Amino acid sequence: MIELKNITAGYDGKTVLSGVSLSIPKGKLISVIGTNGSGKSTLLKTVVGIIAAKAGEIVIDGRASAELSRQDTAKKIAYLAQGKSVSDMTVEQMVLHGRFPHLSYPRRYGEKDREVAFEALKQMGLDELAGRPLSSLSGGIRQKAYIAMALAQDTEYILLDEPTAYLDIYNQIELMNILKSLAQAGRGVVTVMHDLPLAFEFSDGIAVINNGRIAACDTPENICTSGIVKEIFGTELRYSETEGTYYYKYRL
Repeated sequence: MIELKNITAGYDGKTVLSGVSLSIPKGKLISVIGTNGSGKSTLLKTVVGIIAAKAGEIVIDGRASAELSRQDTAKKIAYLAQGKSVSDMTVEQMVLHGRFPHLSYPRRYGEKDREVAFEALKQMGLDELAGRPLSSLSGGIRQKAYIAMALAQDTEYILLDEPTAYLDIYNQIELMNILKSLAQAGRGVVTVMHDLPLAFEFSDGIAVINNGRIAACDTPENICTSGIVKEIFGTELRYSETEGTYYYKYRL
């Protein structure tokens, strides 16, 4: 389990997160939601150490994150940021980058590294595109390649910032099914999501951030009926018993 205990964090002298406490268990898919600028991305960056916490403590499987090296943290947690640049390499080369935390000096890929990377490519349906340059792919396919890189890192936790960006609806659902299956297989999966019905449909838990604080963290069902979505987002999210799915009520 990853435990955030009263975390305060930010950047450029600005406090973004204040007094945040949150548990990320293995075996669950947790979606983090909130309005633009509420601290969602900062939360993920603080967990993996890109942004240092100003106060509080992060504990990863019983060990304080401050005691772990960047490489040790990368062996535990894979992090997929939003807004990634297009590298001048093939899909396979980029996915192999996920194996870096597991390599000793000099960094040379072994048979196991290539096997894990190829399995990640297959899982994302990209095995036939392994030799293609990233620059030749659509934004949606590139996004799947980056997710394959995170899978190749073979960690116990995966943190993804807006993973469904650039994907069409079919591939969004396919990806969420993959993330759900990873959680069911025992990994801790956290996604930052803007598509609330999609997040509520697939997640085991929903963490709501508002103004840098955790406003609520509960099951999708309880968050949906609590009224907090309308309070924060200005629109209602409802569950259809007939259709068995979540939907926005656009007319207020």
